[in-house]
Order: sequence, then structure tokens, then C-alpha cells
Amino acid sequence: MRKNGVRYRFTSVRIQDDAEIKATLQPGQNGTKALLRKYGDRLVCVRYRYDKAKLKRYTTVELIVEENDWFPGKVSLATPQVVLIRVGYDEKALREQVKAAGGRWKSAEKAWELPYQAVVALGLKPRILGSAAGG
Repeated sequence: MRKNGVRYRFTSVRIQDDAEIKATLQPGQNGTKALLRKYGDRLVCVRYRYDKAKLKRYTTVELIVEENDWFPGKVSLATPQVVLIRVGYDEKALREQVKAAGGRWKSAEKAWELPYQAVVALGLKPRILGSAAGG
């Protein structure tokens, strides 16, 4: 198969999931030079995998096959995965909604732990106390 003047040969070999990677080499290191001549700047790395069940060594390569411009979206601070929110003792209906959304009572903090997305969905962002440790 040819694309843009480059000849591709695809080989399908099933490598066991437990095949051990003994080396990952960067282009230019010993063991990569012939592949670097073959693939040029498209070569990302070379891996040597060993399959104990089949008693085989596989040389695999990671290649860049396409390159496009990329423009990152708006830079924002990462939102915490889990947050603590305040729910009053007398807010039984709200407490039930929080539980239904996956909320857990944290007695040490005297607050509810809830995924941030659920807090937003319930409209409870003003009740956020801080991020929860762990998760």
C-alpha cells in the first residue's frame, strides 16, 4: 500500500497481553538506527517485547502517521472531581437529592461529599465548601 510516496506493509501479529517490554528506546539509540533510517522523523520509539509463552521477541515501533495543527481551548483551572457541600439539617428533600446523586455524608467535615458534575447539575455551586481529599 502506498500513501504520499511511502510504502506501508501491515502485519497483523497477536502479541500476548503479558508480553514483557524489556526496552523502550528513543530514535538514535543503539537498536533503533536502522529503523530511524527507514521511518525518519516519523519514528517515536522502538520497543522490544518478549513473549514467554511463544518464546518470541517482537520489535515494535511507534510512528507518527498524521500531523495536524491543534489549538487548545480556553485555558481554565481544573475543576475538582469531588467537593464538599453544605446542606442544612432541616433540608430533607435536598439531602435526599444529594444522596440520590451519589453524595456521602462526611461526619468529620460535617458536610456532604459529591461529584462536582452532580453539584453543578443540582445547582448547588454556591454551597461548595472545598475539595475533598481522596475521592
